[in-house]
Amino acid sequence: MSLALLSLGSNQQPEHYLTLAAQAIAERFPGVRFSPVYRTPAVGFDGPDFLNAGAVIECELDVHALNDWLHALEDAHGRCRDVPRFSSRTLDVDIVYFDALVIEGPGNLQLPRPELKHAFVLKPLADIAPDFVDPLLKQSLAQLWALSALGAPAVDPLSL
Repeated sequence: MSLALLSLGSNQQPEHYLTLAAQAIAERFPGVRFSPVYRTPAVGFDGPDFLNAGAVIECELDVHALNDWLHALEDAHGRCRDVPRFSSRTLDVDIVYFDALVIEGPGNLQLPRPELKHAFVLKPLADIAPDFVDPLLKQSLAQLWALSALGAPAVDPLSL
C-alpha cells in the first residue's frame, strides 16, 4: 500500500462538489482522513473564493492509476479542461505526495506538487499529516508550515 496526500478544491458550488468528492474518495479508499475545509481567494485569476481541503489515503494503485482515477472523478463532476489553467472549477483534486516519489518532467503529474508553496495546499496537509517528510526539502509538513511566511487561511464550516 502506498500513502498519498491529496489537495481538493472547488469554487463553483464548492460545498456541493467537495462533499461529492469526499464521499467518492471515502468509498474508494476506506480510512481516508480529511483536513478542515479552508476558504481562500482565487489565485492567478479573478473568481469566487475556493474551498480547499487535504486528504490522506492509503491505496494499492500506482501513482499513474491514482492520477487517472482522480481525473475521472473530476470529469464526472463537471470539470472542464478546455479553459485556461487558472480559472474557476467545479472540482480539482491533485496528488501532492505519493510516498517519497519525485516526478519531474513533461505532463501534468509533478511530485511533489509545486502548489505546496500556497497556504491552501500546505496548511490542510500540515493539519492531517504533520510528520510527513517532504522528499526534496527533507522537512516535515509541520516544519514547512512553521517556517513559511504564509498566513493561515480562514476555516470554513463545511466538514468532509
